[in-house]
Amino acid sequence: MPEKRLGLIAGGGDFTLLFAESAKKKGLSLVCVAIKGETLPALENLVDKIYWISLGEVKKVIEIFKKEGIKKAVMLGSVKKTRFFSDRPDTDESANLILKLAKDKRDLTLFKAAAMVLRLSGIKLMSSLICLQESIARKGCLTKRQPSEKEWQDIYFGFKIAKKLSGLDIGQTVVVKDKVILATEAIEGTDEAIKRGGALGNGDIVVVKAARPNQDMRFDIPVIGLNTLNSLKQARAKVLALEKNKTLIIRREELTRLADEAGISIVVI
Repeated sequence: MPEKRLGLIAGGGDFTLLFAESAKKKGLSLVCVAIKGETLPALENLVDKIYWISLGEVKKVIEIFKKEGIKKAVMLGSVKKTRFFSDRPDTDESANLILKLAKDKRDLTLFKAAAMVLRLSGIKLMSSLICLQESIARKGCLTKRQPSEKEWQDIYFGFKIAKKLSGLDIGQTVVVKDKVILATEAIEGTDEAIKRGGALGNGDIVVVKAARPNQDMRFDIPVIGLNTLNSLKQARAKVLALEKNKTLIIRREELTRLADEAGISIVVI
């Protein structure tokens, strides 16, 4: 059983709202550290306490959790990585320690260094799955529309590339058409990669999202939601393929209904 009081370091996106709603149903009390310009304001209504900080103020996160007696925390939600370098205060010793411990600036390297700094301060990072088991993607086609044979070929071709891409900690998403890689995700994020691939391929694209080969479920779990679907529609995509047991689906019922209306297949492989 998780502790009844939990810290939440919240980035942007609906993922944080889903987690908070689920935590509340499970009787957990959440003390949230929210990031200005990233975290959705609606989160304030779903947590017991919320503190707003600027991105990169790691020392302040530690001070807040220590004051609140928080021993375990979850870190989730999207953050524009470029802002960490532009907004981070140079005088934040904890943020500087993360950069010192990180051998490079890849996402997973930075996340692991952050977890180490928090652990040294007596705060253990937990997997968000403690509250979101029901949101994990299982194998099968979630929509009425099934991919065509040609699209299945693109799915499996793209999946191999996406696993290699995520293994290098570059990104998790590739956009494919006729076994041509149109776009790969990098620092810009999934949605922008989808839109770019759709523009280059003139629609009818297949989007594949894969977890890292040894995915640490505490950090940067692949997530899809309504924003993803909007990007798929804008790119005139035909298929979204996800990896089973390693991807979280936000608002699954609404997502699949809207995907059906748009004629988009969502499959879990």
